[in-house]
Amino acid sequence: MISTIENYQTKTALASLRVVLIEDLRDVREGLIALINGTADFRCVANYGMMETALAGIERDKPDVILTDLGLPGMSGIEGIEKLRAMFADVPIIALTIYDNDTEIFDALCNGANGYLLKNTPPARLLEALKEAVDGGSPMSPQIAARVVKLFRQFRPPEYSDYRLTPQETELLKLLIEGHHKKTAAKEMGISFHTVSFHLKNIYEKLQVHSKTEAVAKALREKLV
Repeated sequence: MISTIENYQTKTALASLRVVLIEDLRDVREGLIALINGTADFRCVANYGMMETALAGIERDKPDVILTDLGLPGMSGIEGIEKLRAMFADVPIIALTIYDNDTEIFDALCNGANGYLLKNTPPARLLEALKEAVDGGSPMSPQIAARVVKLFRQFRPPEYSDYRLTPQETELLKLLIEGHHKKTAAKEMGISFHTVSFHLKNIYEKLQVHSKTEAVAKALREKLV
């Protein structure tokens, strides 16, 4: 009988949505852990107070979804999101933060976040957003969604821009906009990591930018893809 109960519990745990939480404020972290573990079909498999420790151990956690603060001590959540995206091409990453300004929103999404929620999000909506992200959605707080729409309306192309991007450079730029990093872009394009680096260097030179975020921003603003 005990064995049967243990087997049931094991199967239930395996079927649960595996959430990894990155949050430096202890009270907030413990509250979120209690919410996640206290809800059927959810399990917080690991929690971290710093991005550096999360990056060191998260591959062992095998997350289905990652929930991270942005205002972390040490490495910021925005920088961490880019590193997490490089580690997990397909695992959804949701920013959970107090920041609702355009810079944080834009940078988090450009670095690979699938969703962006404010910390005043109701518990039921937070859990719904985790499922939504795993199902391929991009959950956002209503205020954030409104800001994103406003941001994209501001991206108006000039009358004519010809940066002479090659077809492969254009394809790579499109993949970067979609949230890919060099490794996953190489796989999508069927070329080597080094070839992607070569194309990326040319893109930076042609667009006169110095980072992936700047390249993506310019491509969106001028509708280059």
